[in-house]
Parts: sequence; structure tokens; C-alpha cells
Amino acid sequence: MDINVLFAFSLTLLAGLATGIGSVLAFFTSTTNTKFLSLALGFSAGVMIYVSMIEIFVKAQNALVSELGSPAGNWITVISFFAGMLLIALIDKLIPKQNNPHELRKVEDMKDRPGLTSDDPGLMKMGIFSALAIGIHNFPEGIATFASALQDPTLGISIAVAIAIHNVPEGIAVSVPVYYATGSKRKAFKLSFLSGLSEPLGALVAYLVLLPYLTDLVFGIIFAAVAGIMVFISLDELLPAAKKYDEAHKSIYGLIAGMTVMAVSLLLFM
Repeated sequence: MDINVLFAFSLTLLAGLATGIGSVLAFFTSTTNTKFLSLALGFSAGVMIYVSMIEIFVKAQNALVSELGSPAGNWITVISFFAGMLLIALIDKLIPKQNNPHELRKVEDMKDRPGLTSDDPGLMKMGIFSALAIGIHNFPEGIATFASALQDPTLGISIAVAIAIHNVPEGIAVSVPVYYATGSKRKAFKLSFLSGLSEPLGALVAYLVLLPYLTDLVFGIIFAAVAGIMVFISLDELLPAAKKYDEAHKSIYGLIAGMTVMAVSLLLFM
């Protein structure tokens, strides 16, 4: 297997396994660090928005215009961008709100629930559905990370880091209800860990299905869709979650910091 492909797989795997970090954090903390969470989610959104609009969209546009000419290439870029948004919006729509992993939960929220018992089937169901929902969400994110890293390793690293940050609270969303339903940290961690594996699974599908057909035209369409997916995730999930736990505008500071880091890194590796 080509070294670039292995590198892209490795980045995708690391991003997906960040759900396990969230799971571990949930076990060893009695309260949620809302300041850090707000800052980190804002930072992740800043990275995603900046890299999507400044780098990924432009790369897609250049590839498509080069292949199809100016009017057609620009139109296909915009259509693919919004198609990516539509795809992730449909996925969100199909997942019930109470089982959506992006409906963030604090560790202490579970402890404060009245009538909570260690064999609560509702909590177990919540954890399982959250794990499935994360798996569905992470699949296209895995394709995005893999395709980006394959085309531009530096860009792939940035996207992988941003996705890893936003996977941490998703790990909490799975592990906390499962832990309080079963009393088993091992079961909670295992379910959270497995939910993150859909990220490298998306990369594997991209490798087996898309790679043989990855012409400049296909690459341009995929990249434009990836930009749309990442902007939607940032605006619909990361920023609202960051604002939910916001204190003294930390989410916005995190957003600006994420954009700044992404801008500087792109300039340094031009």
C-alpha cells in the first residue's frame, strides 16, 4: 500500500478514536470543564470553517474549472458544496433529537437525574442510539479526512485535528449513559470506541470505491462536498454546542484562534 494512503488512513483512525478520549474523560471527572469544552469546540469550528472556505472550496473550484471550463466548473463546485450540506442535514434529520450525539450532555447531568438506577434501560438505549448516530455521522467525516490527506497531507492533518476535537464530546455522549445504565466502564468505553471506528471505515470505503476513479473531476466534486459538510457541522453542531457552554465569549475566542492557527499553518506550508 502506498505510503500516502497509509498516512491518510492513520490520520482518519486517530480522528475517529478521539471518541475514546471523551469516554475516558467522562470516567475520571466529576464535572464537565465547560470553559475548556466551549473553547475547544469553538477552535474546531474555526479550523473547519476557515479551511473549508479558504482552501478546500478553492481547490475544488480550480480542479473543476480546469476540467469543465469556467461557467460549468463554477456551477458544479457550488452545487456540490450545497449537496454536501444537504447530505449531512438529512443524516441529522433522520436521527431523533434525544439520541443525537450533538445534543451535548454533561457528566453531572446524568448524576442529577431523579430516580436514576444502575439498570436503567432508557439510559442504555440512549447510549446505544448515540453510538449508532455517531457512527453514521463519522462515516462521511472519514471520507473527508481520507480524501483531504491523500490530496494534501498538511490539509489532512488540520482536518483530522479539528474532527478529533469535536469527537471528544461525542465520546462523552455515548459513554456517560451506558456507564450509568450498566455500571461498567469497560462496556461504556467499548461502545464509545467502536462508534469512532466508522471514521476509518469511511476511509476504507473511499479507498476501495473512490480511489480507482479519483480523477480531477471526481476529486473536485468530492472536495466541494467535503467543504459543505464541514461548514454545516461547524454552524449546526460545533458553534451552538460551544455557545451552550460559553463563558465570557470563550467560544468566539476559540473560533478566532482556530482560524488563526489554520491560516498561519497554510501560509507556512505553501
